[in-house]
Amino acid sequence: MKFHFTASERPDAKTRCQSLINRYGQHDEAECDIVIALGGDGKMLHELKSTFATGKPVFGMNCGTVGFLMNDFREDGLVERVAEAEQTIIHPLEMQATDVDGNTATAHCINEISLLRETQQAARIRISVDGVVRLEELVCDGVLLATAAGSTAYNFSAHGPIIPLGSEVLAMTPISAFRPRRWRGALIRNYSTATFEVVDPQFRPVSASADSVRITSVKSVTARQDDSISLTILSDPGHGLEEKAMQEQFQL
Repeated sequence: MKFHFTASERPDAKTRCQSLINRYGQHDEAECDIVIALGGDGKMLHELKSTFATGKPVFGMNCGTVGFLMNDFREDGLVERVAEAEQTIIHPLEMQATDVDGNTATAHCINEISLLRETQQAARIRISVDGVVRLEELVCDGVLLATAAGSTAYNFSAHGPIIPLGSEVLAMTPISAFRPRRWRGALIRNYSTATFEVVDPQFRPVSASADSVRITSVKSVTARQDDSISLTILSDPGHGLEEKAMQEQFQL
């Protein structure tokens, strides 16, 4: 089994990575069977994006803080752990954002696409799903569209629902909604296309982010799941993303 080890910038992650390389050997990512990522969830997201073209499975080991997407770090028995690991297949979201100057950018994300106000002025956003206007105007700090894999992250902190993996829905969640104050968000099918139009983008500027990729001064954002890209996350048996999401729903 050929491994490609990669670590975040944390000193302990780099030290542990070198120890694993000394023990199991190092292969180029293009030639490996499995990518082993050491760090936190940010490192895992980065490595998953690096496999867009190859589809190589990624086995993460936590050397960060939360590590929701990661497995526990252990140096022993890595070959056996990877061979017995559970597979979770996920598809990223694709964001197409157009700014006030008419420039268009495309980016992918694994957790969520978020729109956030850039100044003290509240954002005003019109929301459509599959071409039908569902909310004429949301006055808010922002709004996000989260995948099931990302539903326990920013989405959950914004009081959005945790989505069981395999449920084939996306969570649309407002961030500090002022009007309509009682709107708590929606679940849409994962094959739907969501469109966010910024009302008065010059006076009320809004940025759009797809995970770590940020576009400023947007006037419209279109988001959909990109089924042409399949990503594989490997987890220790009994500790897959589906089980972790279930546990999150029952934590006090």
